[in-house]
Amino acid sequence: MDDARVVRSPYPDIEIPDLPLVPFVMHRAAVHPDKPAIICAATGRQLTYSELDRAIRQVAAGLHAKGIRKGDVVGLVSPNLPDFAVVFYAVTTLGAICSTVNPIATAEEIGAQFADSEAVMLVTIADLYEKCTTAARLASTVREIVVLGTTPPGATPYAALFAHGDAVPTVSIDPATDVCALPYSSGTSGVPKGVMLTHRNLVANLLQCEAAGVGILSTDTVIGVLPFFHIYGMVVVLGGTLRQGATIVSLPRFDLEQFLSTIQQFRVSYMNLVPPIILALAKHPLVASYDLRSVRTIMSGAAPLGADLADSCAARLGCLVRQGYGLTETSPVTHFHPFTDERVDGGSVGPAVPNTECRLVDSDTAIDVPAGERGELWIRGPQVMKGYFNKPEATAACLTADGWFKTGDVAVVEEGWFRIVDRVKELIKYKGLQVAPAELEALLLSNPHVVDAAVIPVPDEDAGEIPKAFVVKRGETDADQIMAWVAERVSPYKKVRQVEFVEAIPKSPSGKILRRVLVERERERERARARAG
Repeated sequence: MDDARVVRSPYPDIEIPDLPLVPFVMHRAAVHPDKPAIICAATGRQLTYSELDRAIRQVAAGLHAKGIRKGDVVGLVSPNLPDFAVVFYAVTTLGAICSTVNPIATAEEIGAQFADSEAVMLVTIADLYEKCTTAARLASTVREIVVLGTTPPGATPYAALFAHGDAVPTVSIDPATDVCALPYSSGTSGVPKGVMLTHRNLVANLLQCEAAGVGILSTDTVIGVLPFFHIYGMVVVLGGTLRQGATIVSLPRFDLEQFLSTIQQFRVSYMNLVPPIILALAKHPLVASYDLRSVRTIMSGAAPLGADLADSCAARLGCLVRQGYGLTETSPVTHFHPFTDERVDGGSVGPAVPNTECRLVDSDTAIDVPAGERGELWIRGPQVMKGYFNKPEATAACLTADGWFKTGDVAVVEEGWFRIVDRVKELIKYKGLQVAPAELEALLLSNPHVVDAAVIPVPDEDAGEIPKAFVVKRGETDADQIMAWVAERVSPYKKVRQVEFVEAIPKSPSGKILRRVLVERERERERARARAG
């Protein structure tokens, strides 16, 4: 490694306290106990800071009474509700590990995650109980399902967890080594893996964002529309807002009209969003029907935001629009465009946050690229994960012995500011959610009408990217039939949305699918259409 090529954060290093996650996040509960911490926009139910703090302790005591101990994995399958925060922080209070999953995932997907993570308990809502019951049969370690709200027969009522007082058992937590969160990510390959994030990882990342001026004030009302199961919603929205003593208004799902109405009703001032929502704010005619003048700041993440779109949204709403960058494996934030800096570069993700080092590396040779050239972004800092759960080989493939995490993203750097320009890895980002081509390809190959298949991302204005399948077919079938068949077997966001039939799939001599050939072919078609148009 060429030390001269290491790009360090322009911010001074900060001290990371040796604290577990929950007392760090909830440190302002005693300062303003009666202030709303989380309000559910759909029902109006709210928890003040004192109520949230007490509920966390009560549920922690209840989980302990149910046998949850340090190191146990508790699965959480829920939309954005106030009790999501209660359960997540109650689990981590005990030194146990919370593994979150997308509530629209199929029973098979949920079961696979909790079998892999060895979850002993699931917490969900009544509408998802049947799906979680099926999932639990696939994950033999699950011994109990707790249900929020109306409790179906056979489930444990969430209310039962509140029957054991609020005295939390004393648990010895080592923030540097003890895992508190286990979200799943496809990383740089197509198989979902449990990302082991320690208390220190999350504490460090929250402090890094604060020190770099992430912009949330204690007086802000922050919209909680990004899913809390996703690392962005879990850490930046949930943890970051509570840490500042601001108020979260949560939405169980995204509906544009309800989203706009919520901003107007609650005078939302700060929003963490993804590019598809920013696109709607910039262009949808419905936006003009609502008073959004309360919005001061928008931070975009999870997928690239174009400079033109950022400028259009900022001009229409009269607010600041900035973007950041990160990954599940980095807790998640590694870079963001600061709100306090005079420099504005809409297409950039900005400089690295404090205590963070970056390299741009030739992914084939692992040698740092010359200044000004593109290279795979490698990151080192206290926010980098401990590793993948029970997958030492996958961990070794992306995490070097001296702590560098290989992101799989290609970047360029200019005066310390980074721009993400491509991906070494081939994950598809549909509305900020990861879709692994290898997973869809394996599914397609199980279709009797499919001889071979490859899946790539193609650009889409609304979603960012959508999965397109190239299929070598057998017998009589058409694109609609293939897409419908896949749709019946995967979560809605994973659906194949374009199919092209081909004679053969390009492959290397070793048999690896050459997706980059298909991507370049698709880009050339787009360029040809643009020239013709």
